[in-house]
Amino acid sequence: MNIEAHLATLQKKHDDLEEALRHEEARPLPDEAKLHQIKHEKLKIKEEMESFKK
Repeated sequence: MNIEAHLATLQKKHDDLEEALRHEEARPLPDEAKLHQIKHEKLKIKEEMESFKK
């Protein structure tokens, strides 16, 4: 897999997590543990994407 394809895959995962985050936050009683997990995963993916862009 080339770098561009890998970045595209990471971006897709990041976008999916953003959608999951919005969905969870829209619930009447969001699960704080789940929100934390999603945010942590998003951060890891963002950091990996940034490492490839350098």
